[in-house]
Amino acid sequence: MPVRRDCLRWLGAAAALAGGLGARADEFEGDPYRSHVWIDMRREYLGGGRVVYDERVQVQAPAFAEDPMNVPVSVRVDPALGPIEQILVLVDRNPIKRVVAFQPMLALPSLSLRFKLEQASPIRAAARTADGVWHVGGTEIDSAGGGCTVSGDSRKDGSWSRTLGELSGRVFALQSEGPSSPAARLRLRVMHPMDTGLVGGVPAFFVNRLSVQDGQGRELARLQAFEPVSENPVFSLDFRSPPEGGVRIVGADNNGNRIDGRLP
Repeated sequence: MPVRRDCLRWLGAAAALAGGLGARADEFEGDPYRSHVWIDMRREYLGGGRVVYDERVQVQAPAFAEDPMNVPVSVRVDPALGPIEQILVLVDRNPIKRVVAFQPMLALPSLSLRFKLEQASPIRAAARTADGVWHVGGTEIDSAGGGCTVSGDSRKDGSWSRTLGELSGRVFALQSEGPSSPAARLRLRVMHPMDTGLVGGVPAFFVNRLSVQDGQGRELARLQAFEPVSENPVFSLDFRSPPEGGVRIVGADNNGNRIDGRLP
């Protein structure tokens, strides 16, 4: 009988250990970057939607951010996923975690931009399909950091007030390789200081919405930018065919300053 009790105690301890290991293994809910902050981020920014970690959502960025105020990132979603309703770009360890929300509409689900990075972090793109599922891809970026808490050049020299809201850019023809590959690319720059609000005495001041329209006023894509987007932001969007009649950009910043202009 003592032997039997010892065996039962051992089996109970083993079961408890296995249960504990299972709980610890599931602590990050399948996150490949094992980020503690991501658990709360996905609930805050992705709501209650199902999340799938998916290699078909490709995020390209440098392994090390030499300039943490201007970190390039490109997002591309494999056409095999079907129509994409929205793409969110998120940075786990930034003080302001949302970078941009992109609704492709009549554009392809691909976007390039530059952003500010405060410290080494995973950066993710979450693409929502029509069934409400968020498909998440990402990469990790190392950095000396500090990109969110330093003023940009135009803020330092005061030139931002002379160029605020100016637009430049153009549509480039691309060599299309198939029906789902881009035939045209819009590269757009908006002159704006994009202040994060994390520098003493400088409140948050940033472009917060842009609508891309064709010459007939049809909306092609919609962008909602947040404070971590780099100063004088540059966005690149792809299309299956060149927009008819050129491109018009309409938007505003968080202080209500209007942005409106046409590009060839």
